[in-house]
Amino acid sequence: MADQFEHLTREQLLKLVRQRERQKKLGLVWERDAIERDKALDDRFVSLSLVPDLCDGAAPWPNMVVEGDNFDALRWLRMTMAGQFRCILIDPPYNTGNKDWVYNDHYVDKEDAWRHSTWLEFLYQRLMIARDLLARDGVLMVTIDDDNRARLDMLLEEALPGMRVGSLVWRTRDTTAAKGNNLSDVHEHILVYANPGFRFAGSEKGRHKYKNPDNDPRGDWNTDPLTLAFSSTDRANLFYPLHNPATDIWYPCDHDRVWAFASKNRLKPGQKTRSAPMEDQIADGLIVWPKDERIVVWNTLAEVEAAVAAGDVPVTPRDQKPLIRPNDDLAQWVGRQVGFGRPGIKKFWTNLRSHVSPLSSWIARINEDADPDLELIRTGAGGEGTNEIQRIFGSKVFPNPKPLQLIRELVRQATGPDDLVLDFFAGSATTAHAVMELNAEDGGSRRFVMVSSTEATDDDPQRNVCQDVTAARIRRLNGFTEGSYAELKAPFVYLRTHEIAFEDIDYVLPVEEAWHALEASHGLPLTRWEQGARWAEHAGDGVVLILVERVNAEALAAIERHAAARANLFAYAFAPGQLRTAIEGLDVEVHGVREALVRRFVP
Repeated sequence: MADQFEHLTREQLLKLVRQRERQKKLGLVWERDAIERDKALDDRFVSLSLVPDLCDGAAPWPNMVVEGDNFDALRWLRMTMAGQFRCILIDPPYNTGNKDWVYNDHYVDKEDAWRHSTWLEFLYQRLMIARDLLARDGVLMVTIDDDNRARLDMLLEEALPGMRVGSLVWRTRDTTAAKGNNLSDVHEHILVYANPGFRFAGSEKGRHKYKNPDNDPRGDWNTDPLTLAFSSTDRANLFYPLHNPATDIWYPCDHDRVWAFASKNRLKPGQKTRSAPMEDQIADGLIVWPKDERIVVWNTLAEVEAAVAAGDVPVTPRDQKPLIRPNDDLAQWVGRQVGFGRPGIKKFWTNLRSHVSPLSSWIARINEDADPDLELIRTGAGGEGTNEIQRIFGSKVFPNPKPLQLIRELVRQATGPDDLVLDFFAGSATTAHAVMELNAEDGGSRRFVMVSSTEATDDDPQRNVCQDVTAARIRRLNGFTEGSYAELKAPFVYLRTHEIAFEDIDYVLPVEEAWHALEASHGLPLTRWEQGARWAEHAGDGVVLILVERVNAEALAAIERHAAARANLFAYAFAPGQLRTAIEGLDVEVHGVREALVRRFVP
């Protein structure tokens, strides 16, 4: 081994050592150079062709269904819609090695020694692009089983460093069958990664607990505990008997949860505290004293000792632990009125840092008790996704879809009414269904992009999941009235991926496909390019887009009209030099189609 370094100089050896030190890292490592990677990382341009017979509704289409390898579709989306998606929600293959999905046929053999590395590299290339698609307040949520959760979490840390939010856990089924080692595996995970501006919606905190029975001028309040999670050993200065000067009742301190504020009697001369001392809190009317409580007076030390021995002393509310113990200074309680209730402190509604309850990491079942301080997503059993598919199609046309209620509530928590949602493992289109229901419920205009492959195999070359399941589910739901919702609707354009050599773009790229890419690039819903047209314009959302295939008088007149109106005009041409000459003198910037698309396509 050492022989390979003998010919190196000292400087070369130092350079090699420094290089290897820089390459060391804590995290996930997989055999990227030992497996077959995607061959077309960026060596061919990706275009989308519109399939008229598979579109649904009239143009302009706000939603997209894309058929093809999601790696190709993601590269097109990065070219056209980078930074626009508020929510990316995917249910990728779980690296089981089973033959229940075409991914496993093409990428994973259960006996393959490189199975995990192949799966990781497959996802890594796609997650790297997904990161570029997220809005500044966007979130990526990925479902995964327990076996592969650790690998995927570390992979996401690699692809989206510093963006980890946490994870959600949901119960997939009611079965108690043991998977192995007498452990029943009945849960899965949803890993959450997001840009800094993202926040889950949570839920508005209920105000019903906040009252103002004493007409406090500071407004409605609720009673909070008056203790901190420190023991008497940790915070000896906060462990003392609390006195109510208005009633002359004394309250013992919890050994495991001391008072939240120091007493002036325990402070050293000149010592300052972060919060006002307990005596000032009392004077300000912030302490809530117990009502209708038991009060005891022990007249002798013997009476105190007997009460402690019998456990007839104040106790903690939850676990009923005695607040006065044998080793305490028992003499201090002789002759005092001792209260058996627990004082609290006022928390004012107006002083809450947030009026929103955070989202719980535990996804509850429908019949599970709610936590009043947390917003709980609720879902039914895992099999409800299959029931939903059977209800829509009349048969089980797709294996193991996620429950609609689960996906709907995730999208609800992650999006507002005008946001854009992406699922590039769309499968049975549960995510699209969820978006449709939310829009019908709150009148929103959320839009979606669903990407799905055909999943054709040698045994079933005619199989087309994207056409026959993904798009078909949305099409069947369009116009459907579900429960108390308004009519479901989501008109969509159906697109199909294909690749073009970069050097052939000027000659092979159809004008209608360039038009679709430019519309998407400027945030416009897609429209059809009229057969035989020499130019087209699309105005919307403060943008005017014009594409000129061949210069003619109508195109020039439209450009001149929008320039005179000082519109936010973007003009494109296959022969930009010719168009620039034709509109010389107008304050209009002309972009070449090939140059603009390639610049956006190659990161």
